[in-house]
Amino acid sequence: MITDPILIVISAIFGALIGSFLNVVILRLPADNQSIVFPASHCPRCSSPLQWYENIPIISYLFLRGKCGHCKAAISLQYPLVEILMALLAAALMVKFQLSIAVSGYFIFCAALLVIIVIDIHHQIIPDVISLPGIILGVLFSFVNPIVTWQSSLIGLLVGGGVLYAVAFTYFLLRKIDGLGGGDIKLLAMIGAWLGWQSLPFVIFTSSLSGSIVGLIAMYYQRKGGQTRIPFGPFLSLSAIIYTFYSENIIYFYNLYLSGQWP
Repeated sequence: MITDPILIVISAIFGALIGSFLNVVILRLPADNQSIVFPASHCPRCSSPLQWYENIPIISYLFLRGKCGHCKAAISLQYPLVEILMALLAAALMVKFQLSIAVSGYFIFCAALLVIIVIDIHHQIIPDVISLPGIILGVLFSFVNPIVTWQSSLIGLLVGGGVLYAVAFTYFLLRKIDGLGGGDIKLLAMIGAWLGWQSLPFVIFTSSLSGSIVGLIAMYYQRKGGQTRIPFGPFLSLSAIIYTFYSENIIYFYNLYLSGQWP
């Protein structure tokens, strides 16, 4: 079935609008005692409230040439980038799942993962206020989810959290230092709840491989050896997003591999 182009455009616009709100969440959530609702959007440098025409996703950034209209301070490229990424994700979800309940559920899931990626890159934390409600929502959504059953969701939650907890505990016993944060454990539990236990081999393998490659590169340039630390949340989140869109292909090739027919 071909998705109506109008629906795709509407989805992209809605995604960009939500992306604008996600920027507020990304900026304020890690800070202590800051509301993501109040005060209204303002310049983080001079605190001047933004006019409506300064708050249009993507367009305002281009119109203002990447600078605050009041103090002329540079606006981070992160703002339009998050809006563009959320717009693309929303459009892609509409193409993937058509006009179904799966679109609404996985829109929330992808939005949460996008926030986690940016916050973890900047602060190396994964807020519990996202992952813990995300676990509950993932399980609840499985009862109406046409893609993942509630049994698969529940097993994914338990196995996802359990696997990383076992890895983190073993690493701590061997090295006497924390190798994985509790946020990563809860994030994989959330991913398992939304995508089911079938997603975990791909998500764990892909995130571990890509994280190891980036980690080795970081070790080489930072010259810190084993003390080099990189956030693991972005790799888990990106792997989960890839699985969301290509689960059928991934499971197909995985079954071919298990049956000995490929490669």
